Amino acid sequence: MQNTIEISSDATLLLGLEGVAVVRVERDDDGHRVVHMITDDETARACPACGVFATRVKERVLTSPRDLCAGGETISLLWHKRRWVCREERCRRGSFTEQVPQVGARMRTTARLRRACGRSVVDGGRTISQAGRDHRLSWPVAMREMRAYATEVLPAEPLPTSAIGIDEIRRGAPRWEQDAATGKYRLIADRWHVGFTDLCGEQGLLGQVEGRVATSVTAWLNARPAAWRNAVSYVAIDMCAVFRSAIRAALPHAIIVVDHFHLVQLANAKLAELRRRLTWKMRGRRGRKGDPEYDHRRLLRANAEELTAEQRAVLERDVGRIGTAGRHLLAGWHAKEKLRHLLALARTNPARSRIAHRLHAFFAWCADHAYLPELVTLAQSIAAWWAEIEAFIRTGITNAKSEGTNRVIKLEARCAYGFRNTSNQRLRSRCATTRSSRNRAIPA
Repeated sequence: MQNTIEISSDATLLLGLEGVAVVRVERDDDGHRVVHMITDDETARACPACGVFATRVKERVLTSPRDLCAGGETISLLWHKRRWVCREERCRRGSFTEQVPQVGARMRTTARLRRACGRSVVDGGRTISQAGRDHRLSWPVAMREMRAYATEVLPAEPLPTSAIGIDEIRRGAPRWEQDAATGKYRLIADRWHVGFTDLCGEQGLLGQVEGRVATSVTAWLNARPAAWRNAVSYVAIDMCAVFRSAIRAALPHAIIVVDHFHLVQLANAKLAELRRRLTWKMRGRRGRKGDPEYDHRRLLRANAEELTAEQRAVLERDVGRIGTAGRHLLAGWHAKEKLRHLLALARTNPARSRIAHRLHAFFAWCADHAYLPELVTLAQSIAAWWAEIEAFIRTGITNAKSEGTNRVIKLEARCAYGFRNTSNQRLRSRCATTRSSRNRAIPA
C-alpha cells in the first residue's frame, strides 16, 4: 500500500519528523494547514511485545498528534497508519498499531513538542502555565516535561570550584498562630532557603537546603564528595554565626570571607539607629519633615566621595547646628566613613602595616566616642569578625553572585505566583540561575 502512494520528499524534509513521510499538504476550511503523512520506518511493524515483524494488516487507523508550530502558525498532522496482527503463537499481544520514536503508542503529542515545552520553562524562563498554553499542553504534562528536561541539562553533582557563596532567602511569609490560652501569637513556620553559589565559575546556584540552621548547611556540604570539599578554598558569607559554625565543621580548611557590602550595610543601620535615638531624646517623637537630621538622612547614608562640596557643607552646617546631638550624629557618620576607608584597601594588595593603621584609626574613633552605644556595638562586631574581614581585604572575594542569585530566585517566585512545593521551587530556582551558563538559545 505504501509503495503505491507518492511521497513528497521535500515536504518530508521540511517537516523533519523521524519515522514518517509526508504525502501531501492541504488547507482546511478554516485556512489551517493539514499535513497527511504515512509511516516510513520498517521497524514500526515489529511487535512491541515479542519483536517479530508482522506481515498482516488488521485495519487502517487515522490519528492526529499535536506537533510544533511551523511558519508561525499551528499545523494539523493526520497520520495514516496501520494496525498489524501479531501471528507469533507465544506472544500474548494480538495486534498493535505502528509507532515511531517521535510518536509512541497512544500518544497524542510528539516528543519534540513536549521537549520544547520543557525547554521553554528551563531555558526560556516561562512559567508552567504559559508554556502549557503556548504548546497546547495541560499543566501536569508541562510540569512533567519541565522536570524531565531539567534532569537532562542540570548536572547531578556540582563541579569542583575554589570559592562558593552561602546566603539565605525567605521562602514565603512567616506564619503565626494565636495561643488560645494566653492570646499571644507565636511563630510556627519561618521558611528559609539557604543557597550555595559558585563564585569563581559559571555554575550559578549549586544547590539549596531548607532551614537556616547549621545542621542543614553542614549536611549539604558533607554530602558532596571529599574531592569537591577539598577543592573549596574560600567561602563568602554575610555576618551569620550559623554559617560560620557550619563551614568550620564541614570545611575546616576553607577561609571564610565577609565582604564589604554587609559591613557597610551594618554601619548604615547603626547610623540610622543613632539618628532615631537622638531624635527621640531631643524631641520625644519620631523624626519628620523639617527636622534637619531627618531631612538629610539620605546624605548621611551617602558615601563621602559621592557628596559635592556644597552637600558636605550643608550636611555639616544643618546637622551641626542641632547642638550636641548633631555632633554625635556627625561622629557616627565619620565612623562609617572610616570603616569604608578601611574596606577600600581591598584588591589593592595593601601592606599589613597599612591595614593596621586604618583599622586602628577606626577603633580609636569609636573608643573616643564610646558614649555612643551604636558605635561600640559596631566596633565589637568588626572585632568579632576581623579575621573574615581581613580575608576580604586580602582576596577581594565578595558574595555578590549570591545576592544576584537571590534576586533571580525572588523574580522566579513572583512569576509563578509563589510555590507550594519546596522541591519544585528549588528545581525552578536552579534552572533560572543557571540559564546563562548553559549557553542555550532561548526558544521562540
